[in-house]
Amino acid sequence: MKKSTLEISVGLFVFIGLMCVGYLTIRLGKVEWFGGETYRVHARFASASGLKKGAAVEIAGVRVGQVDAVLLDQTRMAADVWLKLSRDVRLDDEVIASVKTSGLIGDKFVKLTPGGSEKQLLPGGLIIETEPAIDIEELISKYVFGGVKDK
Repeated sequence: MKKSTLEISVGLFVFIGLMCVGYLTIRLGKVEWFGGETYRVHARFASASGLKKGAAVEIAGVRVGQVDAVLLDQTRMAADVWLKLSRDVRLDDEVIASVKTSGLIGDKFVKLTPGGSEKQLLPGGLIIETEPAIDIEELISKYVFGGVKDK
């Protein structure tokens, strides 16, 4: 009888420990079960070079979301970037999405610049105005190999 009580208490202790680890994993991993407090929009870029899933999405230097997916649009041969934004962020349909670099050789992120329209961009909507990232290597090679002309 005493052995079974000890086994039950150890099993209960292990079960509670596993539940705590599972809870912390979900909370620290910021896993959302049913869409949570976000919505998705997408933007089509000529080039999304260096942009990865999980990259920051910012408005005026404030993080408002993250890149959810970077896919290839086979029909237009363009990068289709899905953004997951906080529900309290409302964008107008003239918003401009730009791929920027944080620092000189830092990670890429998406910068959103609000437009002046009164119409809201709905969840699942398309951001029409986009600016691809500046390719530093291409600029340097143009300068080094004489592609840049002085005025």
